[in-house]
Amino acid sequence: MMSSDVMYRIDGVTKWYDTGKKRVEALRKIDLEIHRNEFVAIVGASGCGKSTLLRMLAGFLMPTQGGILANGKRVDGPGPDRGMVFQAYTLFPWLNVYKNVEYGLKELGMPKERRAAIVAQYLREVGLENFAEAYPKELSGGMRQRVAIARALATNPDSLLLDEPFGALDAQTRGHMQELTLSVWRKHPKTIVMVTHDIEEAVFMADRIVVMKAHPGAIREVIDVRLPRDRDFYIKSDARFLKYKKDILGMIYEEMHREPELAIA
Repeated sequence: MMSSDVMYRIDGVTKWYDTGKKRVEALRKIDLEIHRNEFVAIVGASGCGKSTLLRMLAGFLMPTQGGILANGKRVDGPGPDRGMVFQAYTLFPWLNVYKNVEYGLKELGMPKERRAAIVAQYLREVGLENFAEAYPKELSGGMRQRVAIARALATNPDSLLLDEPFGALDAQTRGHMQELTLSVWRKHPKTIVMVTHDIEEAVFMADRIVVMKAHPGAIREVIDVRLPRDRDFYIKSDARFLKYKKDILGMIYEEMHREPELAIA
């Protein structure tokens, strides 16, 4: 039986891709529990299956073997209980900021007055209350991603899945978005699973970090980040923070230089 504290249970998940000429094993026997309102980051070398795993949590991909439970129910497709934010700014260019954030609420059939209150709340949360009538092309990259996060949160999903959400942003904007996301998460707790290539970002944001093996993807280690939760820019120079970053970078370096296992059939 799945504990009420567990949001996701990943049980023996393996994923093969068929390219037509060969089968490639992307993930091998992933076992992991992710707890309710926990912030988990997934890191690893390029091609280790991080995004594949996240897309399976979202229900966009199905495992070849094994299964995933979300809230005790088998994941067999996308659902409103799981919000997704991608690196690309997946906004509707023909809708303004207000209507982009409102979109999911309309799809759920929510009354207009209730929609208006929720959209206003989340635009305030992400600092875009003065840009409700603007269109995506009129916004900076960081502002577009704030709209995407507000849209994902507006429907009040049980979890938020972030796939390299700040990867296209400059360093200063990226740091601001990290702090903003943590601030909103503290006000509106929910399970967050984030894939990132940025180890510093993972240590700054997460409660636990899943370090992936490569060739094929598997879990190498799960690290508890034992740092105070009121994290800000200054913690990035703390000795404990730097040790987490160094240790994880070392693991990924080893994986990048490890001989691949036979993963083709």
